[in-house]
Amino acid sequence: MKSEKQACIWQSLISLLIFSLMLPAMAQTVNVDEALINRNQPEREEWLKDAGFGMFIHFSFDSQLGMVISHSMVGASEDYLDRFINVLPQTFNPDEYSAKEIAVLAKLAGMKYIVLTTKHHSGFCLWDTETTEFNIMQTPYGKDLVAEFVDATREQGLAVGFYYSPEDFWFLHTHNQTVRRRFPEPLPDELMEEYVAYVETQCTELMSNYGQVDVLFFDGGEGPLQEKAKEVSWGLQPNVLVTRGAIATPEQTVLGVTSDKPWEACVTMGTQWQYKPTNDDYKSGARLIEILIESRAKGGTLLLNVGPKPNGELPIEQEERLREVAAWHFINQEAVQNVRPWIIPRERDIWFTRSKDGNTVYAYLTNQSDWPRGERREFVIGSVQATDQTEVNVLGQSGAVVEYQPEVDGQTYFEQKEDGLHVSCVRAHRIYNNHKWHNPIVLKLENVVPALEPPAVQTVSAQVSSEGVVLSGEIIDTGDAKQVEVGFVYRPYAGFTEALYTQPWQETEFKTLGETEAFTVTVPQLEGSNEYEYQAVLRHPKIEVQGDIQRITVR
Repeated sequence: MKSEKQACIWQSLISLLIFSLMLPAMAQTVNVDEALINRNQPEREEWLKDAGFGMFIHFSFDSQLGMVISHSMVGASEDYLDRFINVLPQTFNPDEYSAKEIAVLAKLAGMKYIVLTTKHHSGFCLWDTETTEFNIMQTPYGKDLVAEFVDATREQGLAVGFYYSPEDFWFLHTHNQTVRRRFPEPLPDELMEEYVAYVETQCTELMSNYGQVDVLFFDGGEGPLQEKAKEVSWGLQPNVLVTRGAIATPEQTVLGVTSDKPWEACVTMGTQWQYKPTNDDYKSGARLIEILIESRAKGGTLLLNVGPKPNGELPIEQEERLREVAAWHFINQEAVQNVRPWIIPRERDIWFTRSKDGNTVYAYLTNQSDWPRGERREFVIGSVQATDQTEVNVLGQSGAVVEYQPEVDGQTYFEQKEDGLHVSCVRAHRIYNNHKWHNPIVLKLENVVPALEPPAVQTVSAQVSSEGVVLSGEIIDTGDAKQVEVGFVYRPYAGFTEALYTQPWQETEFKTLGETEAFTVTVPQLEGSNEYEYQAVLRHPKIEVQGDIQRITVR
């Protein structure tokens, strides 16, 4: 079996060598444009826009310690590194790992693809590789975990994704280099050539031994290492979709504004990617659903992470949240899959997507967690105009009956008025046995059109002055309004890992302006030695729009 695999690898390497002769020689450094080269097929990027939701799996042998994946090697003592590399793998045995159970759960949650960490920065490989003994075949588990993952994911009809780190701490350590992520001086040329060849062989294995790979996520090793990984992967599998390394992949956050280009937000349930049994702070299932909604409303895809326990099972906290997402998605799946952004992402607590043909708008009614079953509520939607063919319904509900409440009218009603589309609806669906449901219900607005020409505002900058913090923005378009109000919202920055935890925004004063122009607002009361995030806000007579989110440190 090994000899057949080696023959396949060498055949692929010869083909790649011929291909690489037509490319410029690799340098130690590359500029930003070269580093972000994108050879994705357009139809594959459209597939990602349709998919909208995927699962990320961070898993490696150091999950046994419940600590950060790989990064504990940086700055570690020689004794620590020796035990990490040579001793810790000897007790790694994820014998309860069920790729099928995880794939079934991902499918229930509405995910369309799964991305597994085949190799993280530590250099430990989850597949049967010829390149290093630092791999899962040398553990008590002794099986190719990547192969199991691929088979189970395909069996459930989901797309197969590989995370791969061209950066490799094991390689650095075994070549007498300090384990680090930033290098004051470039590695010696001969060592760099060996490093690039090492990455090339590993990517050749991954792209040759598991059939069609649908998605690739490259992390680390920017420059010749990552460029070689992409070159090999696209060379062997031209239809593979590269996310990180080719498109925007915001980490632990989502884009601040809508984008018509594909993007993928990678987000943890708690504060760590790999299994963290203690000292973690999980987002609620409702918050994860809100993040999915925001990602879709802004044209992106959410890649939601799980971290299996050392025995391979998912922690119950993660399973619980995935099943809550699954219940919500089972009801509202058509508002998540195969949709595109509406003319604006939201109106206050109402978020939007639209069908690809543009005739149907989905309105997610968020922050309604105390809505009793059987109670009627009314909403006004300013960006939507009804037509004589408009129909409005609540996804998942017939409206014909509210269980145990025969006197309650469960139908949805609407009326177009000057200030917007007025919708009156009832939460009728019984989801939980205590008759409470903490997650958004979704309105399906069929055969509607935009009610206005949307305005646009841009967040420009912030500067600290003797009077406070001066926030700057610019009106890009007033839409169809003669006058608009502009200002800012701001709040303390929670931190990289905690960025998506809910925090209230504070408002500045607002100014009334009537044309496209720059504007500033001074905020005098910000405390020193803190980092803040802020965004420009424009209020049209019917709707409110926001600029991108930026940050400033006040000292």
